[in-house]
Amino acid sequence: MLALRQSSATFVDSDASAPYPLTKATGRSSFSMDLFEEIVKLRRAGKRGVLATIVHTNGSIPSYESSRMLVREDGSIAGTIGGGCVEADVWAAAKEVMRLEAPRKMVFNLNHEASYDNGLICGGTLEIFVEPILPQPVLYIFGGGHVSMALAQSAHTAGFAIGIIDDRETFANAERFPMAHEIYTTYEETFEKLKPNGSSYLVIVTRGHRDDMRVLGWAAKTDARYIGMIGSKRKVLSVYEALEREGISIQQLARVHAPVGLDIGALTPEEIAISITAELIAVRRHAVGLAHKAVQIPRAALTEEG
Repeated sequence: MLALRQSSATFVDSDASAPYPLTKATGRSSFSMDLFEEIVKLRRAGKRGVLATIVHTNGSIPSYESSRMLVREDGSIAGTIGGGCVEADVWAAAKEVMRLEAPRKMVFNLNHEASYDNGLICGGTLEIFVEPILPQPVLYIFGGGHVSMALAQSAHTAGFAIGIIDDRETFANAERFPMAHEIYTTYEETFEKLKPNGSSYLVIVTRGHRDDMRVLGWAAKTDARYIGMIGSKRKVLSVYEALEREGISIQQLARVHAPVGLDIGALTPEEIAISITAELIAVRRHAVGLAHKAVQIPRAALTEEG
C-alpha cells in the first residue's frame, strides 16, 4: 500500500468483476472518445496502461464525476482527473495496479488547506476507480499435432488469441486451426518476426526432440510472459543440459515450465490441453500454491551461476 501525502487517501480493494460505473453526461464526450481510442491503440500494440475514473464526488471537488486519466506503461498520461496531488497520487498508484493487474478504488478525503491541490481550496470526498488496461494475451503454439489442436481450442475459449507454428503446411493451416489469427510454416520466419513480450505465452509441443530444443533455445532468450515445453522430466533435463552447452544460462531456463501444465493426472490430448490451459490461466492471474509439473532447478545452481 502506498503512503499518500496531504490527500489522506485510502485504498479500497475492488473486485475485478465489478460492473464498470455508469458515467454522466459531461459535455466532453469527444475528449473521452480520444482516451478510448488511445486504449484501443495500446492494446493493439500489446502494451499496458491504467485508466483512472472519478466514480463519486461529494462536496467541493476540483473536478467532475466521470473525469478520466490514462497512464501509459512509460509513465506518460492523457486526460485529467483534476490535477494536483490527487492526480500525482493516482499516477504513483498506477505502477502497482499495472504490476498486479488488479483494479482498486482510491478514496480521497480532501481538506480545506490552501496548500492542497496547488492552491485550490476544497473539501469533500473523491472516489477514483483505478483499473489496469491489458492487451489480450496471445498463445503461440509450436507444433500442430493433436495436443496443439486441443490446446488451441481450450486456450481460445479461455480468452487467449492463438498463433500456430509448424514447419508442415498440412499441420499449420486455417482448416485445422480456424481460431488462429497467426499461422507460420517455418521456424526461421517465426524467430525473425515474433517479438514476444509480457502478453506472450509460448508452448512448445513440436513433433520431435530436436525441434523442441531449437525452439526453446530461442524462446528462453525472449521476454515472453510464459514459456512451456511438453515432455518427460528426463527429456527436459537432457534438453536443459544441451542448451547450457550452447550458452543458454540456468537463469533463463529457470523461467521455463517443463514438463508443461498443472499436475491433474492428464492422459489424453484433451486432458493435457486442459492442464496446460489451467497453467496459463494461473500465470495470467498470479495464482500461487498450485501443483505444477515443471522440473525445479535447485536454488544452489541458480546462485552459483548468478
